[in-house]
This record gives sequence, structure tokens and C-alpha cells, in this order.
Amino acid sequence: MSRGALVGNVTSMLADAGFAVSDRCAIRPKSFDIAARRGDDVVLLKVLANVDAFDGSTGAEMRRLGEYLEATPLVIGLRTRNEDLKPGVVYFRHGVPVLSPDTALDLFVEAVPPLIYAAPGGLYVNVDGDLLSEVRSDREWSLGKLASELGVSRRTVSKYEDGMSASVDVAAELEEIFDRPLASPVSVFDGAEGVRDDVEEPEEPDADPDDAHLITILTRVGFTVHPTSRAPFEAISEDQEGEGKVLTGHSEFDRTAEKRARIMSSVGHITRTRSVYVVDSARRDSVEGTALIEHDEVEDLDDTDELDAIIRERSEAEA
Repeated sequence: MSRGALVGNVTSMLADAGFAVSDRCAIRPKSFDIAARRGDDVVLLKVLANVDAFDGSTGAEMRRLGEYLEATPLVIGLRTRNEDLKPGVVYFRHGVPVLSPDTALDLFVEAVPPLIYAAPGGLYVNVDGDLLSEVRSDREWSLGKLASELGVSRRTVSKYEDGMSASVDVAAELEEIFDRPLASPVSVFDGAEGVRDDVEEPEEPDADPDDAHLITILTRVGFTVHPTSRAPFEAISEDQEGEGKVLTGHSEFDRTAEKRARIMSSVGHITRTRSVYVVDSARRDSVEGTALIEHDEVEDLDDTDELDAIIRERSEAEA
């Protein structure tokens, strides 16, 4: 299956699951392919046939964008090396959860979250430690008795009850012994933070030198500006309260810029952020909701409210 067809299938699956889905980010370089929202759940999705192509720089960018846009970064892929991704298992690449299409279908359409995650050493399950302690006490088994049944140490059983994960085999044996499910789902929409591999917090990239002056101006009027390196916009700008967020683009206004502005509008609709594109000269007010503003106008800005008013006026004028 081609990557384009795979992206199309994932988009259709999300739509069937009740998600609003953005246009595909068909401009390189790109850290994510589509954004999607259902209620309060927002995801930034990268779709790959082979997830080994997902590198550290892209993973760091997706995690940064997820933080700024209050979204979950997620990869959907078919295989790693020469092995298909297993259904029902959450993998990780550079701190980002990775699902097979079947696992994604179960999660998004059937509302059945995965129970297994891959980590160095094999496949693991989050055991509900409180429930394990409860059912062990109900059966009047000591830690030692259960440890003997499992073939592990008493200390290991105590760790399971304190929240330590168990191998798939041990988790299955526990459920067979007590004849009830004891596994806790992997919280994919929270970035699977409770089980993902430890990774350092990504640092913000340096701004492109061509954007440095614009960033200086936006900072002067009160924005906190987060440069990006692989997104269809140059930065995400936040007002002083951290509530008003603006996807920010900057370049000469040509066909590529117009395409970027359209993508920014679509992603902004999903993430509930506004978008603005700064150009040398504009012959129109906006592109499908992304406000166009000339450099000279930006130079004259006094505060964030002034830019907010311009964005609202121009984006609403096109509507």
C-alpha cells in the first residue's frame, strides 16, 4: 500500500469515528500529516509504512507541537524492520506512541484501548495494583503464596501491587489465577506518559534567520513565540495569558505560501487556534481564514490585542 493510500485510509477511519480531520499537510518538511479532533481529544498524526523512518528530530517536533497545541502526537504505521506491528500493542519512537492501523481502529472506532505496550525486553502490561491487592486479600493469599504460584519473588509481587508493569505472560497468568481482568489500558490520548520510554524534553529549535526580525516584533508586543522546524508554519505565538494562540507563517506570498496558508487554516480549525501569514505585499485580506498582514503593518503593532483584532477582521471578512 502506498503512503498516500495509507493516509487516506487513516483519514477515513477517523472521520468514521466522529473526528473532524484537517487537510493533509502536503508540504515538506512536515512533522505530521493530519490533525484531528473529537470533543476534547486532539491528535497530531504521522502516517508511515515503516516506522523506522520516524527520526528523532521529527519526534521532538511533534512532542513540542503537542504541548503547544494541547494535542497528542501519534504515529500510525504498518511495520518496523521486516516485522508487522502487532495489533493491540503500543510501540514508541522517540517518545511518541506508535499504533498499527488495527490498533488505531480498535481505539478510535470501537473505543477499545490497547492493553499492551512494547519496551526494551519485550511486551508489557500495566497491572492494576490496587485491584490485584484486593483480589489477593479476598482470596486470603499472602504475598509469598502468590509469588510461589507465579514463580517470582515476594518482592516482585509487592512491586506489581505498587504499580510495576508485568510481562504479558505474567499478566495472563495473574488473570487466569484470579479469573478476572487485571490489566489497565494504555492511555494513548495522554501520550501514554505512564509507560513510554524515558526521553529528554525537546528543546525549541533556533528561529530561521529570515524570521528573526518578525519574532522580535511579536515578542515586543507581548507574544511568547515558539519557533518550529518541520511544521507548515514558522512558529506558534501565545499571548501573555497563554490562551490565545496563533499559527504564524512568514514568506513572500507565492503559490507555496498560499498553500501553506490554507493548511494553517485547516489545522487551526482543528486545534482551535487562529492563523496569520506575514508577507511583503498582500492583495487580499486572507486565505480561507488565515489572515494576511504586511510587514509594515506588523512593525506598527502596539500590543497583542491589535494583532488579534486584525486577524479577526480579515478572517471574518472572507467568510
